[in-house]
Amino acid sequence: MSEIQSIQWFPGHMTKTKRKIQESLKLVEAVAEIIDARVPVSSRNPDLDQLIRDKPRIVLLNKSDMADPAQTAQWIDYFKKQGAYALAIDCKSGKGLNGFIPLVRSVLANQIKAWEAKGMVGRTIRVMIVGIPNVGKSSFINKMSKTSKVKVEDRPGVTRGNQWVTIGKGFDLLDTPGVLWPKFDDPAVGEKLAFTGAVKDQIMDTEQLAGRLLELLSRQYPISLQRYKLQEADLSEKPGYELLSLVGRKRGMLISGGEIDTERAAIMVLDEFRGGKLGRITLEPVK
Repeated sequence: MSEIQSIQWFPGHMTKTKRKIQESLKLVEAVAEIIDARVPVSSRNPDLDQLIRDKPRIVLLNKSDMADPAQTAQWIDYFKKQGAYALAIDCKSGKGLNGFIPLVRSVLANQIKAWEAKGMVGRTIRVMIVGIPNVGKSSFINKMSKTSKVKVEDRPGVTRGNQWVTIGKGFDLLDTPGVLWPKFDDPAVGEKLAFTGAVKDQIMDTEQLAGRLLELLSRQYPISLQRYKLQEADLSEKPGYELLSLVGRKRGMLISGGEIDTERAAIMVLDEFRGGKLGRITLEPVK
């Protein structure tokens, strides 16, 4: 765990982003926070509570097509009980996105009535989009605007500047760069973000990371490992490196001398988890 505990990924532009968010709040009526439905706790930025304060907030659980649907329903109930507004979405397929504008209008119903009372009928509603890198902000905006104005790339930190995007008559979104916090106080947070690709693979030991993921899956979703022909009897509290070696052996990933190519096996496991090939998995259940 020493490597995961030492993750400190906070480039200078992240500090600038936090300042921009604070400065831009006065320009918007609400904030939509996009999180990863597979890791709803770890993919929330704790700094945002302080930054956003009293501004109405909507939580969008993205990548819900790869998350456990029963768990996603529980998370939506959880956010409602916390007084927040939540919606399950999938930016790739577009599922759930048609509920976004009606939800925002519902959240801002009193504000809209106040505008109309002052004669400002049809005034543009402006919503800021925030979230950690690689959680799907750009994909969300592109889907909502039905264009590709926002650069989408499957690596953290690619969106750098604030930009406005119109997604319908009288409805604008303000995109912001992804924000991570200065340090991971809980090593499990950094680890789970690394599983989903929100932390750069280049700073991780991929074999250690894949081993830890296999350990978690063996406990929470053992059925997912049947893809690698691993039965429950194969799992039996085995450490991650042994599980990774088993996966490599079952897939015939051998190198000279009959050794198992665990590096290749690790890359495959992480890619297949991130691609949803291991099934619909939520690594953080509602407590």
